Amino acid sequence: MILSRREALVLALGSVAAAAIPMSALASVDEAVAAFTGGAAVTDGAGVTLTAPEIAENGNTVPVSVAAPGASSILILAAGNPTPAVATFNFGELAGAHAASTRIRLSKTQDVVAIAKLADGTFVRTSSEVKVTIGGCGG
Repeated sequence: MILSRREALVLALGSVAAAAIPMSALASVDEAVAAFTGGAAVTDGAGVTLTAPEIAENGNTVPVSVAAPGASSILILAAGNPTPAVATFNFGELAGAHAASTRIRLSKTQDVVAIAKLADGTFVRTSSEVKVTIGGCGG
């Protein structure tokens, strides 16, 4: 196979672009949780509240709210999406409320997971299954 100069340049630029893709974009749910927690244990239970609809007619805009009184940061994950890490909210000492809401895109029926880092350094997790009738990530 003989490559022209133009084809070699295109291949070189393509490989540089592929190397520039952040590894976090290719991470799985476990890797995203480990990166957020630093490998610390995550407990299920009280401390974080996740509000998401049981059924989303359209996966393009699914409203999600999360609250964790006393949290310094909250991570939201969509376990079935190609890129599971959806959002990270960081709260300062002067934050009036440790809550946030957003709209996320879900590709299919899946669990939405919220992990909160509390002020004492512990991590608390909760999840909610959202049934999607029309997928939002090309589905």
